[in-house]
Formats: sequence, structure tokens, C-alpha cells
Amino acid sequence: MTIRSDGHPIHQYCIECYSILTLTFLQARATDWHAHHNIYCILDANYPNIEPFKVFVSFLKESRIAKALSEKHKCYESHVRMFWKSVRYDENEKTIYSTVKMKDENDQDIDVEVKFTVGDVRSVLDLKDSDDDPIIIPERLSKGLLFRMGYMGHVNDKYLKSRFCRPYKFMVHCVVHALSHRKGAYDETSDYIMNIITCLVLNRPYNISQVIFNHMVDNIKGENYIMYPRFIQMLLDDQVPNLLKDSADELKLQHMSSETLNRLNKYKGITPDQEPRVKGMIEKIKNPNYVAPENDHWRHEESNYEDESEHLSEMTEKRLRFWYEKDRKRKRTPKVSPKVVGPKIVIKEPTKKKSPPRLVDEPVIPPTDLINKGVEYLNLSFDDYIKQFKAAAKGSRC
Repeated sequence: MTIRSDGHPIHQYCIECYSILTLTFLQARATDWHAHHNIYCILDANYPNIEPFKVFVSFLKESRIAKALSEKHKCYESHVRMFWKSVRYDENEKTIYSTVKMKDENDQDIDVEVKFTVGDVRSVLDLKDSDDDPIIIPERLSKGLLFRMGYMGHVNDKYLKSRFCRPYKFMVHCVVHALSHRKGAYDETSDYIMNIITCLVLNRPYNISQVIFNHMVDNIKGENYIMYPRFIQMLLDDQVPNLLKDSADELKLQHMSSETLNRLNKYKGITPDQEPRVKGMIEKIKNPNYVAPENDHWRHEESNYEDESEHLSEMTEKRLRFWYEKDRKRKRTPKVSPKVVGPKIVIKEPTKKKSPPRLVDEPVIPPTDLINKGVEYLNLSFDDYIKQFKAAAKGSRC
């Protein structure tokens, strides 16, 4: 039996109830963020279990996304949570506004406004892109390059990192966990993640800053969960350097570790002979001075690698957000709203005044006859009138 500090016992069922309530509370709070979302990745060639991925460690360390991938920036839940709680987007200014709390000179809590644009994302994350760089590239280019990287799957299926050979799987894992806006489905590579990888490998321009900013704006207008906590904390610290930092408030993200690298070196549910075969290093991974092919090709004409055309022959365009040009989109058929049936309104005609009921055998006497009859009664004596009245009453009983 557990004893309290004051000597009284704590019943076991109380402990169990408290544990259940605590766990439920923590799980409820965790639904708006995920421990594996927006983590930092290891780009240290001497790190334990990194050996199978060393070539890609060097490639990513020299790439334009190196800081966004590997910056070991601590996140503080109160700051990040308040940012997303008070956030708003100004469409005209293309600016995100929000509020954070800090202490003034009298140690009192005060609200401080923060704001940032695409340019701030670009600067803080050091992404080395520009507003002139595209955010949309052709779907065929992206998929052609991924098959050249040795992807083992059908062209129209979901693109899973587990279907790449080990070195490429490491690169996909880093980009998905560090840059994706999702808080789950980490084995899948979405359209813009494939675009980022394609443009890194082919040394093509791509506006990663705008893509990240667009997802932040979508989150403001939509679910509004704790998106990009590490990036948000980096942006906040850039504008408000003296924010209060409490170790107990740290958001515990599950960053890359030696255990993560050990898992990436394995494949689940398949035998070694079924694993994706190791693909040679290509394009900018192999040659830092590589120049991208023209006309949206993923290979130069003189390249002597195997052809990817067979894989792409069955491709069906998905027309996703970051693969499909807006000016090429067909107009969607407008949805026809169901006909709303309102209450039936009946306009009544004015009712006609009904004539009083009349007996069927009641004789109709013209007004002139009634007048003449009245004159005759006036000329009678009282006795004669009584006689006629009795005679009439007797006739009506017959």
C-alpha cells in the first residue's frame, strides 16, 4: 500500500485512476502535434550507424537545405502553441501575424506581436532560393528522376521511402521528416517532397521557402495544429531573442538517432534478395558541378544509364497541387446544390359572404306584396285581426 507524506494510505484504485486520467490528458494534447514531425536529422559522418549513408550525408550537408535539415534548435511548447493559437494571415500583405508572451523589465507578462513573410522563412532557414524560382515542376520529370534513383514500385502508386535502396531511402527520410507539413504517414512522399528531392539531385531551382510558407497559411485556414514547431521556434527566436526558455517547457521531438539509422539500414517483411538493389550515385550527388538537363528532362541525352521510359509508359497524371500548372487546369464542373424545398405558400381567395340559410318550402314574397298586406291589416279592427290570426294558425296545424 502506498502511504502519503501525511501518513494516510493511498488506495491502489486511486493511483490507477490518476494514471489513466493523466495518460488520457497527455494523449488528447498530443493530437495537435507529432513527435516525429519537423525533427532535425544527423549530417555527421562520424555518427554511430551512419556508415551506409555517408555519401548522402556529405551531399545533404552541402545542399541548400542543410540548415533546415540539421539545425538542432530546441522548441518550447508554450511559445509554439501560443503562436498557432493567436495566428492570422493578411492576404493583402502576404504576411503571417501572431503573438508570443515575454517578461518586461518589471517581470510582468506582456504580449509581443511577431510577423513574417516568405522572405523571413528563406532567411532564417537559409534555403538559398528566390521568389522567381518555381514551386511547380512537371510530374513526369519528378517521377522519371525517382525511377532513375532506383525506385521499385508502380508509377501510379504511392511513392514509399521503403522502396528505395538504403542510401536514397536515407535522403528521402530526412526530407520527409524535416520538411514535410504532415504529422504522420512518414513512409509516403508527397508531390512537393518529390519535387524537392528532384531539384536537389538535378541541381534545379525550386522555391522551398514558398512551399513551406504556403503550408503554414493552409494550416491557419484549416486544422491549425502545431505545424513546423522547430521552424516556428527558429523564426520566433530570430525576432524575439530574449524569450523565456524553461527546460520543463521543451517540446520533446523524437529527432534522428543512431537507432533511427539502424532501422533505415533494414527492410521489413522482405528477404535480402527482394530488397531494392543499390543504385549508383547520379547527377549532383556524384558531381558537385552538375548542370541540369534542358526541357524538363531528368537525364542528358548522352547518359548511358538504363531507360525509365518503360516505367513511365503507364503513367496517369495525378494533377496534384505542386505538379500541375494553374493555367492548364480545366475548369471544374460546378457542384449543383440540391433544390431547397421551402414551405408551400397558399394564397387564399377572399371568402364570399354567404346568404343566410333558407327553408326549401318557404314562399318568397315580393316586398310590394308585404307592404300591401300590411296596409290591409291596418284597416282591420282588433276583433277581425284576432279572427284572421286564429284561422291562419288553425290552417298551419292541418
